[in-house]
Amino acid sequence: MRTKVMMPLAAAAALLAVPVARAGEPPKKTPELVQKGKASFEMNCASCHGPAGAGDGAAAAALDPKPRNLATAPFKGGAKPAQIFATLGKGVAGTAMIGFTHLPEEERWGLAYHVAALRDEAKAGKGKKK
Repeated sequence: MRTKVMMPLAAAAALLAVPVARAGEPPKKTPELVQKGKASFEMNCASCHGPAGAGDGAAAAALDPKPRNLATAPFKGGAKPAQIFATLGKGVAGTAMIGFTHLPEEERWGLAYHVAALRDEAKAGKGKKK
């Protein structure tokens, strides 16, 4: 009996000793990667967040809570690309925002850079006269 109890404990201890896998270093931000992120955004995100990230996509009316305005609203997890990347991986609890771990890591980085660019464009546009 003692052996049966000891084996699971030994296995658990061995698992705890294994280093946790971490995401690779962010790829260099390039126009091509941002374009890849934009294409992915149009396919995976725009239906809820809208084409410009304003939270006004076609599916937004049916969601509660409403999708975040990615261009202007504060982010719970932070608005730096690495923080956006992390949110893309885990989703946002209590919302329809799922984790997008089914997308390749490079594509998620492209999405993160694209979303950050949406915010930068919105900030730059605030000071302009129409």
